[in-house]
Amino acid sequence: MIRRWNPDTVAAPIGMYSHLAQVPSGHELVVISGQVGALPDGSLAGADAEAQTEAVFANLERLLAAAGAQPEHVVKLFSMVAGAEHLPGLRTVVKRTFTRWYPDGDWPAQSLIVAAALARPDLLVEVEAMAAVPR
Repeated sequence: MIRRWNPDTVAAPIGMYSHLAQVPSGHELVVISGQVGALPDGSLAGADAEAQTEAVFANLERLLAAAGAQPEHVVKLFSMVAGAEHLPGLRTVVKRTFTRWYPDGDWPAQSLIVAAALARPDLLVEVEAMAAVPR
């Protein structure tokens, strides 16, 4: 089982994440490229951050399944949002998704960056992931 924790030698996390996540022996590390709000047919899920973030996490679930993993195997997420005005949409979906994925609050390590732009002007959110998949 992945160990996630917050040592008392640093301040508590300011959001839904753990400071540390440790991959146990007997697991393979799977790295998932940044996912954007594209639907399976390639079209964009919507013009707002909430719709795009919903599609991002649906894509992550499909990719985890393809690798033989589930959300509980996620070790780290790295989120990028194109402008601070899109943070509320991202955070709404992260809270909803994490409540479903991690009902006990055993959240993965996570980082978030606000960027001036992503790869295309219509992309508002991108999320990378790393997962520890049992062999």
